[in-house]
This record gives sequence, C-alpha cells and structure tokens, in this order.
Amino acid sequence: MPVDVTGIFPALTTPYNQDGSVAPDRFKTNLSRYNRTGLAGYVVLGSTGESVLLSSAEGDALLAAGKEAADVGKLLIAGTGAESTAETIAKTKRAASLGYHVALVKTPYYYKPAYPAEVYLRHYCSVADQSPIPILLYSVPVFTGITLETPEVVELAQHPNIIGIKDSSGVIQRIVEVVAKAPAGFRVLTGSAAVLYPALASGAKGAILALASALPERCVELFELFQQGRREEAKELQQRLACASKAIVSEGSIAGLKYAMDLRGYHGGLPRLPLLPLADEKKQAIAEIVSQMEPAAARV
Repeated sequence: MPVDVTGIFPALTTPYNQDGSVAPDRFKTNLSRYNRTGLAGYVVLGSTGESVLLSSAEGDALLAAGKEAADVGKLLIAGTGAESTAETIAKTKRAASLGYHVALVKTPYYYKPAYPAEVYLRHYCSVADQSPIPILLYSVPVFTGITLETPEVVELAQHPNIIGIKDSSGVIQRIVEVVAKAPAGFRVLTGSAAVLYPALASGAKGAILALASALPERCVELFELFQQGRREEAKELQQRLACASKAIVSEGSIAGLKYAMDLRGYHGGLPRLPLLPLADEKKQAIAEIVSQMEPAAARV
C-alpha cells in the first residue's frame, strides 16, 4: 500500500540527561504527549534533532525509542542523509529494519564546489534504488548551502521510490512549480511554519516543522482549518504562527525551541555543544509567545 505523507509532522528534538547523554526515556515521554494530538506522525533524526551531533549508537537508540513510543497509525520518518551515498543507503536500510516507513534524505554538501546537479540526481536515485522504504528529498539550504531546484526535483520525482520532498527554503514559487510539474502522487511538504498557509494554498500536502515540537496543536489547527475551507481563520492563525516561528525557531534556534518545549511541559532541555544555551534576554520574548499561543484546553 502506498505511503501517504500528508499532514503535520514535528521535527523532533533530542533530549539529554544531566550528564549530556541522550535520554531515550524522555524522548518517549514527549511522544506519549504528541500521540494525543492530531500530528500525522514523527520525524526522528532530522536537523532539529541535532542529528549531526549524535553518534550512530545514539541515533539508533532514538529510532528504537520512537518506534516503541509512537501510536499505531502514526507515520514514522527517519532522517538518514549522510555525506556519502553508501552511508546514506546503510542508514536508510537500518531505519527500515527498525520499522520506519519513510526516509528523509538531506543533500550532501561538504564538497559543494564539486557537486553539479548531476551529483544529486545520481545520489538520490542510487539511494532510492536500494532503499526498502520510500524516500523524501530534503532541501535545507540554510544548513547545507544547497538548494534542490525545480528541474532536479521534477526529474527525481519520476523515480517510483521517491515520493516527495521537504522543502525548507521557504520559497513558495518552487512549491508551485514542483506541484505543477511533478507526478500527481508526489508530495511537497514545507519545512517552514512561517509559510505553512501559502504552501498549502500552493499545493503542498503538509509540513515537517520544528515549531510543531513546541506548539503541535496550533500547527495542526492551521492545517485542519485549511482542509475545512476556513481560510480567513487559517490566515489569521498563520500570522501568529509566523511570529512564533521567527522568535522561537529562526532567532532562538534549537535552544529556543527546546526552551519553548520546557515551558509547555515537554522535555526540551539544553542543546549539545557546540550549540549554546538560549541567552537570557531571549527567554522573556519566547515565554510571552508561548503563553499567547497556548491552546485554550491547555490553559484550563
């Protein structure tokens, strides 16, 4: 049965113990709360999960914890991208063996000057050819300096095992172009809460959002308002989410997101070095936004 990547997926964070070790139990506790929301599934070991700062063993522990804690029916997406094609394939097969449904594969970037478009076409097709599970392309230029442009995405969309893309560029024009030119079943997901409404209006089928780790109810609410045709309410909520995303995610980075999670009773905690804790002067602004965005049911 085809995998339908539709809806809102949080880019999950990685909690740590006091000694700095990864805390799978805290991770599972977070998921037990997320299970009670309308989230469509979970993304483990994405950029927001500090995946590049984790060992292979730590990553495996989180994947196993995610599989154990997720409710049946939640789609499980594993970040498996690596610099080499061989390692990406190995990580993807490992995620599949642990029960994940989809692999999210970021672009290699270290040798960027030597990477023409052909490199990405060959890399992704090689991974998709050998992957036991479907592949989502992952374009995140803010971290990699690499953008998967429309021609490459449309060509890769022809591969039967490449089912969509997470586009974190925030460029709506590219979403419009890809939706128009890719096969009908190809799913475009935005990676930016700041443009969730316009992305959906342009044909995106959902989103993978860091902000959804702190404010899952609000992100799901916007998606559902759009699906119900309640566009004015959706646009009003989009404006509020854009402000929240800017302060918590764009300006606060992973430390800001984790602080917002702490305020909401999740296990956020500190990021791992070399990422620094949130500066005190940013905490008040985030606290005010979290208070304003708290779902009504949670305030009772």
